[in-house]
Amino acid sequence: MLGNETIPKFILLGLGELPEFQIPLFLLFLIIYTVTLTGNILILAIVVFDRHLHTPMYFFLGNLSFLEACYSSNIFPRMLLALLTGNGTISYSHCIMQWYLFGSLEATECCLLCVMSYDRYLAICRPLHYATIMSPWICVQLAAASWINGFVGFSILLTFILQLNFCGPSEIDHYVCDNFPLLKLSCSDTSILEIMSYVVAVIFTLPPFLLTLTSYIYIIAAILKIPSTTGRQKAFSTCSSHLVVVSIFYGSLMIVYILPNNELTHDMKKFSSLLYTVLPPLANPFIYSLRNREVKEALKNNIERFMSQKTSSINLVNVVNI
Repeated sequence: MLGNETIPKFILLGLGELPEFQIPLFLLFLIIYTVTLTGNILILAIVVFDRHLHTPMYFFLGNLSFLEACYSSNIFPRMLLALLTGNGTISYSHCIMQWYLFGSLEATECCLLCVMSYDRYLAICRPLHYATIMSPWICVQLAAASWINGFVGFSILLTFILQLNFCGPSEIDHYVCDNFPLLKLSCSDTSILEIMSYVVAVIFTLPPFLLTLTSYIYIIAAILKIPSTTGRQKAFSTCSSHLVVVSIFYGSLMIVYILPNNELTHDMKKFSSLLYTVLPPLANPFIYSLRNREVKEALKNNIERFMSQKTSSINLVNVVNI
């Protein structure tokens, strides 16, 4: 199209440079999406319905699981459809909506991971003050602040990106409508928006990462004081798993959004975006929850209760039929 008219659709090239692997990649990402969605919905359901898990730690885990389920559902269905059909076409409105949800949920997750690390710091390093500081109202405020900050931050960028004109080309060399690949296609002046995007990226990645890292340093120092070798090893195993996933998430975000945007780093940025898109939503349910004894017991009890109710219902139906 010519002039300053906005083009009606974009084409997400995705992983088009690997056409011979389209079907294997489709199957791989389908499995990842299924496991991710099932794991996060399962954790959310357990946290909501099991009163033994109505504590600050599991309240934040429930928020994280809900976020990961939304985040994955915003990305994977369209990517899977493109891999299966080879058609990466996406309308302008859907692309902008995907970009907005993608960025807002990323920013919210940065805040939530920071809050969760602070919660663990208080529980381990200041246990006597934990119940007072992490009251139910404070937990709600911290979770609400995380969600509001994430969506408000990208709402500001949204007001600017809606004013851009797209005159062509329409191909986005990515598997999702991400910020900088989208800005490259605009025929408007995007210099101010690019600066704002960098500022927002720095605000939502560096401070939360540094605060999270500081919390884990204090936690590790407290773990070193545990007299039992077995206790130290168990605590280190859990803590190191958390720290690895958090580091990959924040590190890949910094590579994509803070490093200078040049052609030499494009492939690395595309690979890094896969890391924070795929790995944290897949790993978090297992690392934060399903390895936890309380969650395992809650899951077991709920399954037993469900099976017991089902057996009772079947027996009742058989009695009525007789």
